Amino acid sequence: MKSPAPVPRPEEIELKLALPTADPQGLAGRLARTPLLARRKPTQQPLHNIYYDTPGQDLYEERVALRLRRVGSSTDPQWRQTLKMGGRSDSALSHRGEWEVPLAGAELSREALEATPWPEFDPDGSRFHALAPCLVTAFERTSWSVRRRGGSVVEVSLDIGQIVAGDQCAPLCELELELMAGKPVALFEVAQQIARSVAVLPLNVSKAERGYALLQERLNQPLRARPPALTEGMPLPLAAQSVLREMFCQFTSNLNLLGQTDDPQVLHQARVGWRRFKSAVRLFKPGLAADRRPDWQSLTPLLGFIGELRDIDVARTETLPLLAEAYRAGNAQRAEKWQAMLQALSDAARLLRKSIAHALEVPAVGATLLAITQWLEDLPRQKVPTDHKADASRKSLSRWARQRTRRLHRNLQRALADSAQAESLHRARLLAKRLRYAIEALRPLLPRRQTKRWLPQAIQIQADIGSARDLQQASVLAARLEIDPGLAEFLRGVVAGQPGPR
Repeated sequence: MKSPAPVPRPEEIELKLALPTADPQGLAGRLARTPLLARRKPTQQPLHNIYYDTPGQDLYEERVALRLRRVGSSTDPQWRQTLKMGGRSDSALSHRGEWEVPLAGAELSREALEATPWPEFDPDGSRFHALAPCLVTAFERTSWSVRRRGGSVVEVSLDIGQIVAGDQCAPLCELELELMAGKPVALFEVAQQIARSVAVLPLNVSKAERGYALLQERLNQPLRARPPALTEGMPLPLAAQSVLREMFCQFTSNLNLLGQTDDPQVLHQARVGWRRFKSAVRLFKPGLAADRRPDWQSLTPLLGFIGELRDIDVARTETLPLLAEAYRAGNAQRAEKWQAMLQALSDAARLLRKSIAHALEVPAVGATLLAITQWLEDLPRQKVPTDHKADASRKSLSRWARQRTRRLHRNLQRALADSAQAESLHRARLLAKRLRYAIEALRPLLPRRQTKRWLPQAIQIQADIGSARDLQQASVLAARLEIDPGLAEFLRGVVAGQPGPR
């Protein structure tokens, strides 16, 4: 008996972009005035989507999405059923299997799923019969069709509306660039033209994923490090892509949250994501084409604001609370001075949040983030340098990983041996971070005994030197904000009395 023919996999290729703006209603007009879209007639239509899942959220767990879409008004609707499978959530560029069919009415059709991979996911139909609505997205879509030289066609869609899950609701404002014909590079070409005049940010999650996050009450929670699983047989460029894409995703995902929450951990995880990313670029540098990496100089103001705000957050929430009683000591006048300092720090933090919001609305920032996204997508196709000192293709990935981490460990030990010098102490802290990030990212490729010994050591060194640095920074902030001289002197005294790192 012949095996059944494999189900064809129609593929949806999209580039998703967030739109950091205080005026979402004016976006359609701004986009229509961009040189790319100015002479193209847009179409507009309301879309109402109902997503289904089992009570145990089996579809969500398997990265499957099944929806009913109503196109047009409720009085004259057209219905479509769409199944989406696969895809990643670590890049704004999405590749997913997509099967869409028109329906006569507003009911799911199991028969329409027969020509899809659904039967493999649900062989006895039990999951289909357990389906129930779990979330809704409703938005106005404004679309432009862009034809490029070479036959590429990109549909640019602005979606403004809301996501509803249970009794929770969240605004929706994003740009989808879908490849209708041609190669994915056309998506980045179109996106870069838009980014010249409209601020964008890479968006790593779909509407359905945001809906589930809303349903599970984690929509604005910070994204923490989730190192990818590396395997011995991976080529170096593919391993680099997996590691760097996860780190960049951590950075951009938390950037997107900065306009929605003041949670200090969101800011912290954005900063950690960028530092991990920069550290990993340096780690993989010998095996990457140096001339292909995009310049990220335009991110400097944004990163500076993030660093300043993080220093203030640490001072307000971690460093200073430990010293409050020692300074106030039941003295009402000192208590007032302490409260005045906290208020000055809160005011400075508020201004920095506004500065970050304005920086995210600078088109050059989005253009740079797009360039990095494209660079990461192209990494596996880049040629590894052939210099014999850097040719990682001649050795196993595990051997390469062991050599790189050993080199970091040696450099850290040298810096610690000379830690009496402030410059060496600072270098030791940076090297401890780089060693920690490298071990966490490359852990599957490293000897267990080595990671068990070196990782805690790196974390401890980073914490010890970091605590001393946080105290010093709190003192610097007090002086910069012209805090009471006696209070500033108290903080300087605490800094001077701190022991060195263990």
